[in-house]
Amino acid sequence: MLYSLTFLVEKLSLLSNFKLFEFKWTDGKRKEAGCTERTTYSHIVAPLSLQRGDLLEVPRTLFTHFGIYLGDNKVAHLIPDIMPVLTNDKMIIKKVITNKRLIMGCLYKCATVRVDTLDDFVYGSNILVNHMDRKFKAQQPFPNEEVAERAEQLVGAIPYSLLWNNCEHFVTYCRYGSAKSQQTEMFCECLKSIIRDQRSVFLSVLLGIIYIICFGLAPSTTLPTILIPFTLWMAG
Repeated sequence: MLYSLTFLVEKLSLLSNFKLFEFKWTDGKRKEAGCTERTTYSHIVAPLSLQRGDLLEVPRTLFTHFGIYLGDNKVAHLIPDIMPVLTNDKMIIKKVITNKRLIMGCLYKCATVRVDTLDDFVYGSNILVNHMDRKFKAQQPFPNEEVAERAEQLVGAIPYSLLWNNCEHFVTYCRYGSAKSQQTEMFCECLKSIIRDQRSVFLSVLLGIIYIICFGLAPSTTLPTILIPFTLWMAG
């Protein structure tokens, strides 16, 4: 199971190089007067061009990853990791997180706020700097030094939730004092639209009938076939 999940992540990572899964903001044009965002490649960004406390964004396979720049070519970021559960050896934990470590961290709901080099954090992707400031127009960001200090105070093992405590929650808490994730909100909206779509009811009925035909008539097949479409119909 773990091998299959790792294989899937690795293949999706290859696809992401062709920009098939790059996360897109949906609020219009990127370029605005007074916006502090900068787009470049990690190998071009010099540490002196970034300010301590800057909020960094880089596209990953199916999402955008976030971190807080600490200066001296270091970035604090929250990432799922199973290793702190298995060992206290700091040298092992410091190693670059592999896909297996990440997947196991997601399943075990364990993460770390860790400090990595800028190159390890960016991993060859494009980078946006303080792009989220315009998302929080009603909330002014803390002074950069305070942002960096808040990030440093959270370094270490931390509970993880893909929807309720991810890397975006971490950086928005550090910079704005409010832990929010637009990626989570977009996912929930998408999920709600699927649930509200009456075609989901018909599809679940069809899959239930196929399931009954394949595995026979039994409580384990009949109850889901009835309850799932009924739940979707009521929710819609």
